[in-house]
Amino acid sequence: MIICGIDEAGRGPLAGPVCAAAVILCADFPLNILNDSKKLNSISRLEARRIILEKAPCCGIGWASHTEIDDINILQASLLAMKRAFFDMLNNDSEKHSFLLNGEITIIVDGKFIPDITAELEILKKNSCYLQQIKIKECTAMIKADAQVPQVMAASILAKTARDILMEEMAMQYPQYGYEKHKGYPTKAHRAAVLKYGPSPVQRLSFKVKGDI
Repeated sequence: MIICGIDEAGRGPLAGPVCAAAVILCADFPLNILNDSKKLNSISRLEARRIILEKAPCCGIGWASHTEIDDINILQASLLAMKRAFFDMLNNDSEKHSFLLNGEITIIVDGKFIPDITAELEILKKNSCYLQQIKIKECTAMIKADAQVPQVMAASILAKTARDILMEEMAMQYPQYGYEKHKGYPTKAHRAAVLKYGPSPVQRLSFKVKGDI
C-alpha cells in the first residue's frame, strides 16, 4: 500500500500564505528523524527537510496566497493548498514517479477535513495518460496525524520549513514587520508592528488585529 501524507502550515498567522506538502516515503526511510514539525527545533526541521527531499520518492508543495485566504477563508485556502501540493507531487518531474504506479494510494490528511483530490483527479485524467494510471484507494482525515503517521510528519516538516523560508524572504522586503522572527504569527511584537505601520502588502486583511488595522 502506498501512503501519501498531507499537512499544512500557516493557518494561524496574520500575514503570508498558507503552505501544504504531500509526501510519500520509501520503506527504508529513516523514520527516527521525523516528528510533528512543531516539536522539532529549527535546526532539526531543516535537517529533516534535507533528508526528506533527498530520500522521499515523491513530494510536492502547494500554496494559497494571503489574498486567496481573504477571498475564500482560511479553511478553504488550506484545503486548496493541500490539493495543489498533491498535484505538484504528481507533476513533479522525477524518474521516481514509476513508484506511484505500483498500487493504490491511500491519502491521509492531518485534521478534520479533506481536499477534493479524487474528484479533481478524475477530471484531469481525461487529458493525461500518466494520470489515468494513478489510483486513489481513499482519502481520509485524521486528527493529530502529524504526530502519528510518518508520511504526515514529513509533510508537516516540508510545509513548515517551506513557509518559514518564504517568510524570511518577506522579512527582507518588509523589515519593519519582523517576519524573520515570528513568520507572520500573531505575536505581541507583530501586532504592535501592524498597528504602528498598518497592514503589510502580504497582510491577511480578513484576520483582525486587536485595535483594528
